[in-house]
Amino acid sequence: MSEAILRLEDIALRRSGGLVLSDISLELYRDEMLTLLGPNGSGKSTLLHVIGLLRRPNHGTIYFHGQPVPWDGDLLSLRRRMATVFQQPLLLDTTVAGNVALGLRLRGVSNAEAQPRVGSWLDRLGIASLAGRSARQLSGGEAQRVSLARALVIEPEVLLLDEPFKELDTPTREALVEELKGVLQETRTTTVFVTHDRTEALRLSDRVAVLHNGHLLQTGTTEEVFNRPASHEVAAFVGVETILPGRIIAAQDGVATVEVADGRALAVASELPAGMRVLVCIRPEDVTLYADGAAGSTSAQSSARNRFPGRITQVQQRGSLYSILVDCGFPLAALVTKQSLVELNLVPGRQVEASFKATAAHVIQRGS
Repeated sequence: MSEAILRLEDIALRRSGGLVLSDISLELYRDEMLTLLGPNGSGKSTLLHVIGLLRRPNHGTIYFHGQPVPWDGDLLSLRRRMATVFQQPLLLDTTVAGNVALGLRLRGVSNAEAQPRVGSWLDRLGIASLAGRSARQLSGGEAQRVSLARALVIEPEVLLLDEPFKELDTPTREALVEELKGVLQETRTTTVFVTHDRTEALRLSDRVAVLHNGHLLQTGTTEEVFNRPASHEVAAFVGVETILPGRIIAAQDGVATVEVADGRALAVASELPAGMRVLVCIRPEDVTLYADGAAGSTSAQSSARNRFPGRITQVQQRGSLYSILVDCGFPLAALVTKQSLVELNLVPGRQVEASFKATAAHVIQRGS
């Protein structure tokens, strides 16, 4: 792991008598994209403001390049080494080029140096043709591109993004997310990104920090957090739709047998011993459905150790995919394409077989 630019230790913040952030310890490393992920009201934006030195915590210490932040000293010089993009672009009533140049002017950069830098970022973000246009005449997507250019043109050590795509329509948001990903990879800009959108977090992040009610529940790579959540709350938020309480009744060679509802037993990859109370987490995309009588739909050749007959109880469309809920004696969620939905005739009441591999299930310990 590279150098930690920022380090937070035991951060707590109160507002109106209540705790907004509690016992937050976190590090931000050079060149990484760290995403603060959580539901609305979890404290993500407040934590971003603390990281950006815009809000002073009631307790704890922030270190910038290993040195404690001097809250009663020269904060401005530290803040100028960062740039923030908010949900609303907050543009001045001047031209696009004038808005992008603002941060450079505030930092005393000469016009001769600022102009080519501004032009470069206008071009890079596809808004060079808008340079002379008034900021009041921009669409939402155009305004947010201007806001991003204004932040990036100063070449910040740390870029802070506070749900900058939240107010945009889906096509504009998806295009900007992909464009931003390319820009940040090219410039290697150290970034903290706030979102409640799991898809955005997966597409952009090196690491993810999950917040809930002001508490930091888990920090890790996207693979760790999304596939090995540390708690029920994290699992539910990162899209694990099947979370089953159970008890390990046997364990051998890295495979545990977990008894869940109605005596059903699941084979899961785990080193935990027999007798442990656990939660078994299964992502819907890891579940395969087979329907009797459908061409090519037999599970006989499958290597999955878990196979259960069941009945479809619910079908819901989710964008281009479909969520299928199956009653296998316990509820099991699957995610399928429209082609599979049609070919297998996956409708409520349909009898199916559901399968998943032992390695697809993640186990969270609940105690003995």
